[in-house]
Amino acid sequence: MSADHEAPGTDRPIRVLLADDQHLVRTGFRVILEVEDDIEVVGEAADGERAASMARALRPDVVLMDVEMPGVDGLEATRRITAEDDGPGGPAVLILTTFDRDDYLFAALRAGASGFLLKNGTPEDLIEAIRVLARGDGLLAPELTRRVIATFARPGGSVTPGGPRTTPEAALRDLTPREREVLVLVAGGASNGEIAAALHLGEATVKTHVSRVLAKLGLRDRVQAVVFAYEHGVVRPGG
Repeated sequence: MSADHEAPGTDRPIRVLLADDQHLVRTGFRVILEVEDDIEVVGEAADGERAASMARALRPDVVLMDVEMPGVDGLEATRRITAEDDGPGGPAVLILTTFDRDDYLFAALRAGASGFLLKNGTPEDLIEAIRVLARGDGLLAPELTRRVIATFARPGGSVTPGGPRTTPEAALRDLTPREREVLVLVAGGASNGEIAAALHLGEATVKTHVSRVLAKLGLRDRVQAVVFAYEHGVVRPGG
């Protein structure tokens, strides 16, 4: 992470890079986003090669990434962007996806994407998704979570790029009992507020626990934490 890449806060807007090969689509996104006081579009890219290059140069907080683009596609661009910022803190990639393309969803997970926006969503969905990712959280719609669980909640293989810095078993042993409780609730899709209510904690304390879980497991965000928890048996479908 570059030293001059500060987390967005009240002193500056969320910096967004748009990556889509259709000019009209990019223009539409820009129009939607730039009416928001807390969001600034810092650049546009028409292909994955340019998107990865601009992400390095501009250091956005969020990259809104289309999948199908000429030359380098959005999945490869996502791999390049996240590979340069292993762990929390780098630009978060928000992938545009649809229900009927599971291959894109799973490939994007492997590539290190932090969020998935359904193409049939609303402008409000787009704005909220960008704010969620800028806060350092991952975004996975409940419908997509069910698909991830159905596909990856079985032995073998990993979709979390890089994975923990040590073995999964050793990383899990490093969690405190409270951190493991938090991981289970995150895997169930609970928000910080819901976790706080369930464990009788303050939301600031929950946020600290979530950050420590991600750091100990070597994961970028909550999306990877969900997948990791199911992959390694911390939680099980229906459990």
